[in-house]
Amino acid sequence: MNERILVIEDDQAILKLLQRGLGYEGYVVAVATDGRSGLNLARQHQPDLVILDLMLPGMDGLEVCHRLRTSGGNLPILILTAKDSVQDRIQGLDTGADDYMVKPFNLDELLARVRALLRRTQQERVAVLKFADLTLDTGSRQASRGNRLIQLTAKEYELLELFMRHPKQVLRREVIFDRVWGYDFGGESNVLEVYIRYLRQKLEEGGEPRLIHTVRGVGYVIRENP
Repeated sequence: MNERILVIEDDQAILKLLQRGLGYEGYVVAVATDGRSGLNLARQHQPDLVILDLMLPGMDGLEVCHRLRTSGGNLPILILTAKDSVQDRIQGLDTGADDYMVKPFNLDELLARVRALLRRTQQERVAVLKFADLTLDTGSRQASRGNRLIQLTAKEYELLELFMRHPKQVLRREVIFDRVWGYDFGGESNVLEVYIRYLRQKLEEGGEPRLIHTVRGVGYVIRENP
């Protein structure tokens, strides 16, 4: 799956440059032009990395960074700003940013830093995911409930991994489509329902209780209780 990058930047020229440059590298790019909408997008769409300006209308970039960090997770944050003093850099990094670049910037250098942050995050990801009695080994792509091994197709595996990386979090249909299939035809196809049914059959084949639940009108969630 292509990594998703959220750019929170109010300078339209820089925004277009980043959209073009990141898109050319194969990233899926979402944009916001103020801090509050950027924070909301980050929480709703779970990007793999955020590029964040500090001087934003409304909520500034430091506050966005702070709120993203206090909400948990290891989302990589790259601050991209015209504020170039040592104190600004210290403040940005202390607030929770992973990297700090000053405008004007070299696009190739920014892309290299993005790749480095994404590599580091991928290496830090847990190799074995667990929820209740369900285990998913992301190295061997092998699932099991208790001692019972479960054989998964490629798409079933991707779907289950997405759920297990976001336990107890309701995932909207469009988010699941975008992450697993790379596009959204949610209203026109029942492919998601079909794969959910396949996955449930395999996970519950030994009589185990249901873990993947439907949230009507929204999407699906992995949790122990209905």
